[in-house]
Amino acid sequence: MNIGLASRASGVSAKMIRYYESIGLLPKAVRKDSGYRDYDAADVHRLAFVRRSRDLGFSIERIRELLQLWDDRRRGNAEIRAIANAHIAELQEQTAKLEEMIGTLRHLVRSCRGEKRDECPIIADLAGGPKASRSPRRKASGVPERPRV
Repeated sequence: MNIGLASRASGVSAKMIRYYESIGLLPKAVRKDSGYRDYDAADVHRLAFVRRSRDLGFSIERIRELLQLWDDRRRGNAEIRAIANAHIAELQEQTAKLEEMIGTLRHLVRSCRGEKRDECPIIADLAGGPKASRSPRRKASGVPERPRV
């Protein structure tokens, strides 16, 4: 099947199929006499594996490891389980960081009443954290000076 059909069957865009070929996640496609790529059911199955792995947030390198294990029919499942557990730990760490960011932003939004005033807790925090929340010195023009870094 051509790249368009492989794309539809696997859910992976043609551009990504070419990319996955270029980095070795998918073997180089056989070429027809016309020069067009020709994919088979095994290629589509592999592409679907990669797509699902990406959907779950696995990195390209982790997907490469998983594909090698998938191809090795004599392997046990311990390595696969270890990779999945490591990924879970990474996702939990990312989740904790995101929750912390959300908490900080919620606090800043509650601190900002949205009225017209010189000081904005959100801008002050973005400009340098709690130290920047102090009133900045004003120039003779009345415009606040930027904090010195």
